[in-house]
Amino acid sequence: MDHSQHTRLSSTDLTPDVLDGATIYGPGDEKIGSISHVYGSGPMAQAIIDVGGFLGIGTKPVPIPINQLEFMRDEDGNVHAVTNWTKDELKAMPEHVDP
Repeated sequence: MDHSQHTRLSSTDLTPDVLDGATIYGPGDEKIGSISHVYGSGPMAQAIIDVGGFLGIGTKPVPIPINQLEFMRDEDGNVHAVTNWTKDELKAMPEHVDP
């Protein structure tokens, strides 16, 4: 997918309603997960990304700082993000547990 033509989201656009369910693409443009929810707010917010599994079964939720994801909208208006993290790196991270 060519992300160069997609509209970048501003920091004010990064709300839970906008980000929930967004697909996350890794450095090789492969789908590595999706956002299950956002924890916190502002510059310290974290996107909880479900990685691994199949059809939502066996996924592992991991926290990634919002500022390590580049959010954008494609030509159909769908929100997604790209990151330098690989799927294997995310799967090796500690699992997020809601307080």
